[in-house]
This record gives sequence, C-alpha cells and structure tokens, in this order.
Amino acid sequence: MSKVRVYQLAKELGTTSKKLIEVMEGMDIKVNNHMSTLTDDEAKKVMSRLTGKEDEKSPEELEKEAVKEKSASEADGAASEKKKEKKKDQEPAAPSRKARKMIQEEKRAAMLKEQKPKIKLEGQVTVAELAAHLDITPAQLITQLLDIGVMANVNQPLDFETVELIAEDYGVEVDYKEDQLEEELMAVHEEQGDDFEEILRKPVVTVLGHVDHGKTLLLDAIRKENVISGEFGGITQHIGAYQVSFNDKNIVFLDTPGHEAFTAMRARGAQVTDIAILVVAADDGVMPQTVEAINHAKAAQVPVLVAINKIDKPEANLERVKQQLAEQDLIPEEWGGDTIVVPVSAIKHEGLDELLEMVLLLAEVSELKCCPERNARGSVVEANLDRGRGPVATVLVQDGTLRVGQPIICGSIAGKVRAMNNDRGERVEQAGPATPVEIIGLSEVPMAGDSFQVVSSERVARDVAEKRAEKIKEASQRVQRVTLEDLFKQIQDGEVKDLNLILKADVQGSVEALKDALFKLSLEEVKIKVIHTGVGAINESDVMLASASNAIVIGFNVRPDSNARKLAEINEVDIRLYRIIYEAIEDIKAAVTGMLKPIMKEVIQGQVEVRQVFKASRLGNIAGSYVTEGKISRNSQVRVIRDGTVVHESGRLASLKRFKDDVREVSSGYECGILLENFNDLREGDIIEAYVMEQIAR
Repeated sequence: MSKVRVYQLAKELGTTSKKLIEVMEGMDIKVNNHMSTLTDDEAKKVMSRLTGKEDEKSPEELEKEAVKEKSASEADGAASEKKKEKKKDQEPAAPSRKARKMIQEEKRAAMLKEQKPKIKLEGQVTVAELAAHLDITPAQLITQLLDIGVMANVNQPLDFETVELIAEDYGVEVDYKEDQLEEELMAVHEEQGDDFEEILRKPVVTVLGHVDHGKTLLLDAIRKENVISGEFGGITQHIGAYQVSFNDKNIVFLDTPGHEAFTAMRARGAQVTDIAILVVAADDGVMPQTVEAINHAKAAQVPVLVAINKIDKPEANLERVKQQLAEQDLIPEEWGGDTIVVPVSAIKHEGLDELLEMVLLLAEVSELKCCPERNARGSVVEANLDRGRGPVATVLVQDGTLRVGQPIICGSIAGKVRAMNNDRGERVEQAGPATPVEIIGLSEVPMAGDSFQVVSSERVARDVAEKRAEKIKEASQRVQRVTLEDLFKQIQDGEVKDLNLILKADVQGSVEALKDALFKLSLEEVKIKVIHTGVGAINESDVMLASASNAIVIGFNVRPDSNARKLAEINEVDIRLYRIIYEAIEDIKAAVTGMLKPIMKEVIQGQVEVRQVFKASRLGNIAGSYVTEGKISRNSQVRVIRDGTVVHESGRLASLKRFKDDVREVSSGYECGILLENFNDLREGDIIEAYVMEQIAR
C-alpha cells in the first residue's frame, strides 16, 4: 500500500479532514494540513482507532487470546445468564402506536435537518465566486484556505477537492458541473507534453529586503557584471523583468519594488517566483521590514537565499546578523541549518559570483522543469494602457512556447499576440519557458497576476473570456460593501457580524488612542476588528485592503491622496475622515444602533499644488499655484495638506487671481495666485484642497 493523503483517508472513513486531523493530534501523529501524507502504519492506527478494530495479530497471539477468552467465558457463563433473566424482568413494555408515530416524526424531522443545502458550481471556481455562494467575504475564505495550507487570492481558481473541503466545513453540499470549454483547455495543454520529454528551465528570482539595505544597488551590480550579450555599457530597462547570464546559464530577475509588490503578486495568485534573495545590511541587521519580507517568502513557500550586503563597512557584524536570522527560523548552513547565506558588497562587486552560483545550485536542487513543445502558459507581471499601442502586458512564460499570431486567454480577457518584445526592447517572434516578454494585442488591460494560456482559436478565447467575465460579475454583485449608513440594516439582516476597520492617523499616538477607544465600545450587535493601522496619508494600498476585507477606512487628521480617492469610488469603499476621536466613536456607535443623524457631507472640488511662495509685506504669503485636479472657487473652503497631513483646516480664500485679475474659479491645468485668510505658513509642495459642505440625510 502506497502513502495516503489525509483528505483521501478522511473520505474513505466518511469523515472530514478537520476531524481526522484532531484525532491524529490526540494520537501524536503530526500533520500540517489535509494534503499531508501518512505512512501505512499511521493510516492503520488511525483506521483502527476510528473503526474500533484492532491491528492484525500473529497466529500465536490469537491462539493465546482464544484460550484466555474460553476460560473467561466459562467462568462468566452462569453470571451472564442470571443477568439476562434479571434484564428481562426489568425490560419496559413496547411503546404504544401513538408513541411510535411521534418517534418516527422526530426521526423524519432530524433527517430533514441533516440534509445539507446545495450550491451549484460550474467550471473554474474562483475564491470570490465560492465566497459569494457561501455568503462570506473573500477575506474570510482566504484565511480559511491558509489554515489548510492553500495559498489563494480573490481571482484565483480552486481545485474541486479544496472546494469540497471548504463546503464540508460550512455544512454545504456541492453540485459541481464541469465546464466543457475549461476542461478542453486543460486537457489540450496536458496532452501536448505527453510525447515530449520535460527539460530543466532557468530560475525566476525576486530580490526582497529593507529599502535601505542596498537591494537596488545589488541588482544594478548584477546587471553590470552579467548582462546578456548584445547589451553594452549600462542597462536600459524596458520592462519589469530581465535576464542575466552566468556560467552559460540564464537567470530571470523580476524587477519588483520591494516586498510589498511581491506580496501583491502572491495575493493575486502569481506564483511565478522560484527563489527569493533576501538582502540584509551587515551594519543594520534584521529590520521590521526584513521580517515582513521573510514572512511573505515563507507564506509563498519559496526557498530563501540570504545576501548579507555592505560587508565593506567598518561597523559590519556578520555574526550578529546570522544570530538575528536564526531567530527568524533562517538558520545558516554553517550553523547546521539549511539556509544559504552569502556575504556580498554591491559597491565593491564582491561575492556576486558566489551569490549567482548559489542561485543556480538552488535551481538545480529544485529541479525546475518545463516542456517547450507545449502551447504557452504563464502569468502577467505588469500591465498598462499605452496611448499609441493600446493594452500592453509584461508576461512571464512559465511553460511552453509563446509565438506571435497565437490567440490567448488572459484571465477574463481574450486577445491575439500581434507583437512581442523581449527585456531589451527587441522585437521577437517567440518566447520559451521562463522568458519575460512584452505583448500587444489584448482587448483590455489584464490584472497583474492573471494567468494566461494559448488556445486553439480566437473564437474559443472569446467564449471562455465571456463566460469567465460573466461569472466574475455575478460574484461581485453578490458581495455587498459595508458602509456606516447601511450598517444597521445589514446587522438586522444578519449580513454583518464583524465590523472590519482600517485606521490611519497623523501620528502613532493618535492611532493607539483611537484603537483603544474603539475596543472599549461594548457593542452586542457587532464585533469590531481593526485589521490594519498606520501613520500617514490614506493610500491605494489601504483602499485595496479595505476592498478585499470589506472594511471601512477611518482617517484621523489625514487625507486620502487623489489616486486612493478614485480607487475608493470605483470599489465603493467607505472612507471616513475625522478631526476629533470622539466623533469617530459616536458615529460608529450610532451606526450600529441605527441612529445616525443627518450629516454635512464634504464634496471635494479640486486640488492645487503650491509651486512657489511670494512674500508680500502688506498682504502675507501668496501661493503661486497650479490646479492639478478639478477646480478651485472663490467661495470654496480649503485645507492645507503637507506630506499627507492636514496642517490647516476649514480655511477661506482671501484672494484668488489669474495674473492680475480677480477670478471666481480656476480649472485644472491653469496657474493661479492664492492668498488664504489667517494662514501664512505656506511652503512649496503643499497641497491646497478645495471643498464644499452639503447636508445629506442618513
């Protein structure tokens, strides 16, 4: 008998993986999740425990036990007969017809209760779609998937076994219908590689670490030392991925800005990275952001190679850094661990060859294989809309070969590869496995992290794209965003049990004070969860997190930047801004109890950037400004924002001029002169935000 997985054994025994894991924990059998394997002995032990049958025994043992049982039965024979007679005397009378009818009705009701509700699923099932069918948020489902060892994002498809496991936990039966188109796509790709032998491919590497630890300098040093032939002098980067050559072997580097971008890609399901290089400065050691980077790499199950940079500095302390790494479960090889640690100097170009050697060694151990003869499959690294060329996507081919003229399906977008450029901006006709290329010809801009696949015809691509887009639309319509206005209604309907909040403030002290005050709220109707806190302006990352977690963003003395505000409008994320902590507390308390009063809503008119400050002795400081967005009116209320923090609130304009003329308003793209009432501390780079207040009934 070969090794068996936990979920397979659970299915055989007619129980859930979760319950089986609990039983195994009581038997000191260690497993991580439902995908863990068990040996023959372990499986037999578990089966005997659950079925009540003992393990098979030798003939000698069975003979001894039989003799013992015979003698014991003879001794107990008389006693058992007496017990039976006594039991017969004590047995109650048979139940009446009425009682029997009541028992049958109770059994029927219990059976009806045990019948699980059904959900109908078809074809490729994404996290968002399954969450919508289970009436939970995608964030809750992602957390549960992490518990069973499955890394997934909102748009990532799940296999049927995982869907079944999750459905079991929620007491739901899955009625699954295979999508013929999706099955054909999978089958065609698998069949293509049957006649060909898989070969080793080049590794894909991402560099992570603290921003001041020399990550960019190390990348530059690697590029200059090991550029692909054909590039001379410096490197001109055309796309966010490139190749270097070392010892006649190629390595692909993803040019991602730090661990945050890496996390975003992982969160969207783009498991394109094979190896992560963690850069740690020899003088600073492990910093909080380094710990975050380590956690991100571990969560993505990517092997980590540590590069200790800045070894040329006098204050460098390698042993201290290794000690700190060991505390994060990255134990160096020389200490008996399995983490490769390479000392390097990006400035002096020391240790770079050894670092690349170790990358190739890790790649060799990992046995990264591919089949170039297959039709291409891969992931989108980044995408944008070019004014002249239309939707442009940088993709990484993970398997097969991508050729110009082939129809492709990318997430829920169809297209045809009309042109293809490599990492040096050169036009190419085809791209093999683990090759980054820029493609043109998609109908829309895809999301970074979407998977793409070559299909047989443009018609198939369109059909699949339309079907996927329709399913995504249905799933998104089922998810209802939480706002303070409709919070009470959603609580009454039983739709909201947890109120997720994201807190941003001007200083850390305010964040802590606001957080403590919210936790002190004793609300029976809803549980308050603060899922993220931070200092500084509300940015796009906060809005994306709020969208994924169905959260409300609360800003204290800070403002959202223009991109964050636009993104919040698109994703229908509720952003609340306050100057007094107790106003925030009262609003949340009132929202939960359904007693929100009519409010004055702020409508942003526009933003103006201060380009130059002119000092006038009689008037004060005049801001030579440029309207970057919207407009500013003579009667607008204004606030002054410096580095994302409000420095002046509820201000008024004393004067608004274009050249020497007084004007009523100035629109986007024009310059103007601004003089504020009772505020002269204007500086270059300040943002003047114009707004009006409108009363809205709740």
